[in-house]
Amino acid sequence: MFLLERKKKTKMDTMQRRMTEEDVVQYKLFLVQPDCSTSQQTGEHLSHLVEEIMAKVAPLLIQFIWQHQSFNLKYIPEKGGVPAHIGGSTHFGDNVEDEWFIVYLLQQITEAFPELAARVEDNDGEFLLIEAADYLPKWLNPDTSENRVFLYRGELHILPCPSTSSPFGVSKDVVPSVAQALALLSTHPKTCQASPKISSALRKRLEGYPEKIKTGLHRAHCFIPAGIAKVLAQRPDLVAPAVSAFYLRDPIDLQVCRSFKTFPPDTRVLTLVTFTRCLYAQLHQQQFTPDRRSNFTLPPRSHPQYKAHELGMKLAHGFEILCAKCRLPSSEPNASISCNPQWKNFMDSLKRNGYFRGELEGSARYRELTRSAENFFKQFVASKSSTLSPGEEVLQLFHSCNSFDLEELRQQESQLPQEDSDSWLDITAQDLERMLQERSGRRSDFCSQNSSSTRQTQHVRDEEEKRKETENEEETGYSLVAVSQGMKSFLNAMSSHEGAELPCSSSTQPFSVDPDTMANALDRLLGRKEEELDSDDLDDEEVEETEETNNLETLDSLRGYMDQMDQELMSTNIGQSFTQMSYNKPDLDKGSLHPSATHSFSGEGGVEEREEDIQPLDVDLNLVTNLLESLSCQAGLAGPASNLLQSLGLHLPPNSDSS
Repeated sequence: MFLLERKKKTKMDTMQRRMTEEDVVQYKLFLVQPDCSTSQQTGEHLSHLVEEIMAKVAPLLIQFIWQHQSFNLKYIPEKGGVPAHIGGSTHFGDNVEDEWFIVYLLQQITEAFPELAARVEDNDGEFLLIEAADYLPKWLNPDTSENRVFLYRGELHILPCPSTSSPFGVSKDVVPSVAQALALLSTHPKTCQASPKISSALRKRLEGYPEKIKTGLHRAHCFIPAGIAKVLAQRPDLVAPAVSAFYLRDPIDLQVCRSFKTFPPDTRVLTLVTFTRCLYAQLHQQQFTPDRRSNFTLPPRSHPQYKAHELGMKLAHGFEILCAKCRLPSSEPNASISCNPQWKNFMDSLKRNGYFRGELEGSARYRELTRSAENFFKQFVASKSSTLSPGEEVLQLFHSCNSFDLEELRQQESQLPQEDSDSWLDITAQDLERMLQERSGRRSDFCSQNSSSTRQTQHVRDEEEKRKETENEEETGYSLVAVSQGMKSFLNAMSSHEGAELPCSSSTQPFSVDPDTMANALDRLLGRKEEELDSDDLDDEEVEETEETNNLETLDSLRGYMDQMDQELMSTNIGQSFTQMSYNKPDLDKGSLHPSATHSFSGEGGVEEREEDIQPLDVDLNLVTNLLESLSCQAGLAGPASNLLQSLGLHLPPNSDSS
């Protein structure tokens, strides 16, 4: 009882620690080998590392558009047994790519700063392990993974569990502290490194970065008020809060859009706006009709620039809502950024990391990069005490560039670059199938199994042709037998309260022997009882005899229930829904499923019929018949039957018989 209560308490503590806000990723960077300096010296060292890290990743962050919150780091002192570290959190919202971009950043940071190890979690816990779930050891699960998963030197590391082959590690029943985990990581980095398959699964998920930053953007033509065009020219990232404001609008928000006081629609110009694909999809897919009092008019849908007008109208509503929710910016002039003592160190770090790409100081491109660096410094590096809301930033930029030339902006419309194609929004059934197969790592083994099965099908058909059987008999015989055998393999596979394990093809899996499993199997074959003796109370023979008696009584009781159920069912017509075997049933090995089976009971007196006259059920034929009926009811859509067969690597052709 004590052990049971302790396990319950441990699980409750684990659940309490993992109560993380939805769609928020948390990340921490620890010193792998902390020195014996004072806490003040450690804090100064980590604070300096924050500036170095942000300068290192600045070239990637400046061109990135975040869905809600950006990647941010700050020094966090020691608290509650967690050593002093660098940490942060980001709300990624609907765009999960933001979360994986942060994982890529952490991978790059730990590679560039080998003295640091990173931990990253979200409300799902160790989501890095979810990506490699098919290759994890059996002992590793959400209850045993706490403080075990790190990114170190650019690679995934997992603190192992001791085994007979390697005594090094931490028992799965023990939650190591962060300090203990870091000590093991520093002394045995090779042993803690994740297996090649686990590491490969993570690398595949991060494949494409940093190029994916640009491929994940979408440029579109939009008719927007000139003030918004000038704001986005300086801060393209402000498109994200504007789209979110429109996407999450409510009736109260739309009241301010009856009259556009900040961005009047009569100043609209055509410009090129850069979105992320997620933001563009959110804006494009929304159905919205503007209020007549807003003076936003749209051309007919047949107009060649209808989409640009519609996108601009929605985006303007988002900016107007955003600005209406905040106060006017202060009229006091901003202090020069050069007055900040951190600015010079930040610029030096940028130059060391090649941020300016060899551009001459004073050139147009150099000034543009410097302006982007200043915006980045104000948002992410300088003190957060004076941080403005997105709406306040929009108003501040709008008032600073209030004297824009409307005619000049309209003359630039003819020189706009071509917008990107949004064909990626349309996905065919074949594209979806291909993406699912690429993303479903846990089913990759069934791909090879399926190809092997295809070769086996061809071999069977060749043999049947040699025997001069008809084509229909061959195709039906093989496919239906494959379905029957696949279902039997599934039912015989391992399962537990956590779910069923789908059977794997023996041809694609290397042969291996677990000594403990083989020893237990031999014990069962030899009739030994050691594995039943789980406690000291089972040493007495009397207790063992009592358990055997209870088991026999339980079995007899179950048989009694089954007999009563048989008697009840014999008085109904439910038996007519099943197919029985005929006495002269053909051999299943020849590839057919008993075409001579009958579908009804003989005689009308089902209750008085003798038990020995009842023909046995044709299990295979009933199974296949029910599966085919389920597939037919799905009408080509997803459903339980097709999902189960797909997971087993069985692909049945579409039903071409309308009857």
